Amino acid sequence: MGAIFEPFLYVIGLIVDVYFKIVVVQVVLYWLIHFKILEPSNKYAQKTVEVLDKLTVPVYKKIGEKIPAIAGFDFSPFILLLALIFVSRLILRLSLLLV
Repeated sequence: MGAIFEPFLYVIGLIVDVYFKIVVVQVVLYWLIHFKILEPSNKYAQKTVEVLDKLTVPVYKKIGEKIPAIAGFDFSPFILLLALIFVSRLILRLSLLLV
């Protein structure tokens, strides 16, 4: 029975891992722009920010509805990263149980 669910857990784990990396890249990119290491007028940076925002902002909004920004600092990306780590570990544990 466990062999049936193994491919599904693998795909879900892969999606969680890719999304985790997307969020990390977005956070690093925003820091690079904020600290003026990367120019916001750079067309490649603009396009990358646009694509990453489309992938993450809807999730950030849902998190922001539950946990508002504190002193102007939005914790949504960090909460999302923690949730993704939790889901990733949960999938790992489930896959080990199924073996």
